[in-house]
Amino acid sequence: MPVDFSLLHPSLPPLPGHDDSDVVVTGLGMSTPQGGDVASTWSALLAGTSGVRVLDEPWSADLPVRLGAPLFSEPSLDRVAKRRMDRCQQLAVVVARQAWADAGTPEVEPARLAVVFGTGLGGGSTLVEQYDRCRDLGPDRVSPFTVTMLMPNGPAAVVSMDLGARGGAHAPTSACASGAEAIALGSALLRRGLADVVVTGGTEACLGKLSIAAFARMGALSKRHSDPAGASRPFEASRDGFVMAEGAGALVLERGPFARARGARVYARLAGTGMSSDAHDMTAPSPAGQIQAMQQAIRAAGLSAYDIAHVNAHAPGTPVGDRVEAAAILDALGPHPLVSATKSVTGHLIGGAGAVEAIFTVLAVQGGVVPPTRNLDEQDPDVKLEIVTSPRRARIGAAISNSFGFGGHNVVLAFTRSG
Repeated sequence: MPVDFSLLHPSLPPLPGHDDSDVVVTGLGMSTPQGGDVASTWSALLAGTSGVRVLDEPWSADLPVRLGAPLFSEPSLDRVAKRRMDRCQQLAVVVARQAWADAGTPEVEPARLAVVFGTGLGGGSTLVEQYDRCRDLGPDRVSPFTVTMLMPNGPAAVVSMDLGARGGAHAPTSACASGAEAIALGSALLRRGLADVVVTGGTEACLGKLSIAAFARMGALSKRHSDPAGASRPFEASRDGFVMAEGAGALVLERGPFARARGARVYARLAGTGMSSDAHDMTAPSPAGQIQAMQQAIRAAGLSAYDIAHVNAHAPGTPVGDRVEAAAILDALGPHPLVSATKSVTGHLIGGAGAVEAIFTVLAVQGGVVPPTRNLDEQDPDVKLEIVTSPRRARIGAAISNSFGFGGHNVVLAFTRSG
């Protein structure tokens, strides 16, 4: 029977007989410009190691912007698998396997295991590559796997097949909020009693000529070619846009009772989620929608604004976007939270950003360390928040991760300590 998506809004109460509002994080996986796994990426983030460089690939030679943050290491899959999967799908499988192993490979009935994996652009690289092959070499040279490689539901599908998940494979596509929305919907599946375990996250691998040219034409990208590591500058007075990156993150979420029954190690609780839409503009954000999502997540978690000690901000480094978010955080929470803008190190992972930043938030809560914001030499005077610029020890009882996407998609995830 197909899932009724009216049941999946995170603010809905559990179904009768399924009081499973306790959703916990038991596994993490990650591949980014800083490292091929969670430990290496987290270490690089705390050290402030940037993954941004000037692109020297032949296809980038005539681009007006040649900055990017490619993967630290290539996906470790065999040659046949790589030929059948778009790069974003490859990354999804790699990080999902990492998270699954980190969670201790839970024993769960296939029908009670679900996958929710988001992407913003999906197999865009495949579409461009195969169009070029069709034009230059003829229709007979197009890969027979083209359709399954370019489908935006491809990452969710390949992860579900790799893990044998039969409880549903869902694929939210909400631009830069896709990874966070996947996590919110995964939480809703658990709270509604529709699964015991969900593997969820986000992925993106569209660092190519067309995507960079398109974002550059919008005026969204930094042009700081003389200082690549300093190009991504969230909340900084001289910021001039974001830097495109590629990567993915995955989390294993479980119903609290199920995780406890199997003796799982718990990183943190996903205590609440909030989702809203601006209904305002395709690219310009609205503070009202962001405030609504933050307040919804906090209420769903049973918290007050004062309980939120840390915010992992969306903060891409765009002149308008950062200012709007800073005002929204101030309105929703006040000036007290310690704020990090981790895109200053990773670049913007688009559909993978929300998942990777959710993992950073989980690790901050678990370890009591607020990660730093790089390149903040002179804070924008309109940003009335405490932006953390070096790793800071703090007791973080609760934290939120913000993700906002073109089209007015707003998703906020609230995490709390597990004990």
